[in-house]
Amino acid sequence: MRVIVRTVSELCVTIGTLIVLFVAYLLFWTGVRADGAMNDQIDRLHRQWAASGTRPTARGSGTAPASAPKPVAYHYGSPFAIMYIPRLGFTWNKPVLEGTGTDVLEKGLAHYAGTARLGQEGNFAVAGHRRTYGDPFKDFPRMRPGDAVVLTDGRTWFTYRIDKGPYKTVPTDVEVIDPVPRKSGYTRPGRYLTLTTCDPEWGHSHRLIVWAHLDSTQPVEAGQPKALRR
Repeated sequence: MRVIVRTVSELCVTIGTLIVLFVAYLLFWTGVRADGAMNDQIDRLHRQWAASGTRPTARGSGTAPASAPKPVAYHYGSPFAIMYIPRLGFTWNKPVLEGTGTDVLEKGLAHYAGTARLGQEGNFAVAGHRRTYGDPFKDFPRMRPGDAVVLTDGRTWFTYRIDKGPYKTVPTDVEVIDPVPRKSGYTRPGRYLTLTTCDPEWGHSHRLIVWAHLDSTQPVEAGQPKALRR
């Protein structure tokens, strides 16, 4: 009996240790890797923009002289824009990549293929992890109507304004990224933005949604948009 009790106790200790290590991996190591991956994607974009003659600074405080490069194609797994959400902190900025595969979400925010291009008519829809892999949307519930969501593709600053959210729904509610998402309150075609993430914070049984409309645009040569000025 003593042998059985000792064996079970040792097994429980081993399992407990493995659980602690797994939690540490989720909380720390995936975050370290994701932060590095996101920084790499942003650096990649700045190199591309510099090569084409346009490059916003990290906080958009200035630009390099620029010509007007041709629109670029969106390629799966490749970054094409940087997103800033002042409500989440004036140092918060994340790369936006094409596609929503697991491998893409590990490197930044993910654009739903088939939804509108940035700034164009339709619904530009973007997903991001709430927790793990850098926790990009950890503070998603803090966003409120009227908040700015700013993006740049290296040529233009796009400022969207949130109209509704966070709205809670289920993963099967794919209508949230329709060109005119019905539950957003929009009734006609426009230039919209949808952000999605998981809920609860450490689960995925539901989704949180934010909808916004394109409020203004300006070329990078004009400097940072008002929403990013402290």
